[in-house]
Amino acid sequence: MTPQPWLLLIHQIPPKPDYFRVKVGRRLQRIGAVAIKNSVYVLPATEQAMEDLQWILREIVDGGGEASICRSTFIDGLTDAEIEGLFQSARARDYDEIAAEARATLKTLRPNHKLNPSQRTAAQDAVAKLRKRFAVVDRVDFFATENRESAVKTLDVIEARLRPRTVESAEASQSLEHDRPRGRTWVTRKGIFVDRIASAWLIRRFIDPDARFKFVAPQGYRAKSAELRFDMFEGEYTHEGDRCTFETLLRRFGIDDLVLSGIAEIVHDIDLSDAKFAREDAVGIKHVLAGIAATCPDDAARLERGSAVFDGLYALGASLREETRK
Repeated sequence: MTPQPWLLLIHQIPPKPDYFRVKVGRRLQRIGAVAIKNSVYVLPATEQAMEDLQWILREIVDGGGEASICRSTFIDGLTDAEIEGLFQSARARDYDEIAAEARATLKTLRPNHKLNPSQRTAAQDAVAKLRKRFAVVDRVDFFATENRESAVKTLDVIEARLRPRTVESAEASQSLEHDRPRGRTWVTRKGIFVDRIASAWLIRRFIDPDARFKFVAPQGYRAKSAELRFDMFEGEYTHEGDRCTFETLLRRFGIDDLVLSGIAEIVHDIDLSDAKFAREDAVGIKHVLAGIAATCPDDAARLERGSAVFDGLYALGASLREETRK
């Protein structure tokens, strides 16, 4: 395996004034650098990182300190995986703080509860600030930290509850897909789990029987003209308002199936963790899918086994509906 190249900033800052050390520390935090030792900070070796570190180096030197930048690979001691772990831990803390504040705002927005103007303004201001903070963190999330999804989904739910219902209904009618794709390549993020497994199953079984799937890194992927992205940032089919991707696909393709609607409730409650439908069976399904994910690192194999779970859920739901008709 080719070693990961890194940029190191090694600096020495004069003890006075106190604010100068704090200022440099904040600048380093803002560009996403992490400390591997006192006064030694690291970033992935990119052109942008080099430019950011050069500006900070100049600031340190102008303030009476000393600093050097070097490009390196680690041969012994710290491993690349351990350094990536430092970045992920730092970003996880950032995302968790945003998600916690977003959940606090969400608690003030009860479903189907009309807000007065001051409540709506306060919530809109809160989510706007959180979105700005999220954008700052996302720019320096170099290694696709998993905690990002929790923050995204909670912010999406807040915005959905703030959206007037008339607007949502208009969007729904405008975005209904009348032509089903055939034999397309559907792209989603690697490490598929609940919503992506369920959505891929739905696509292949009810939307595009000849669908092919591609699993890519969550950041930096540029879709080809014939590809359709789902459950990923700026995808053609992803979270809309407080709906998970599975629900979005049902709505966009006009699939009116009560059994699928029940499965959508399960997927929603697992994926968004908001207990909107209070599905008691969601916990068990989540454990089954977690077991599949733990034993199937390959996404294609994970999808095959996960699809069998949803085939079973659909068959059970259809059977129960048939029994109720008798």
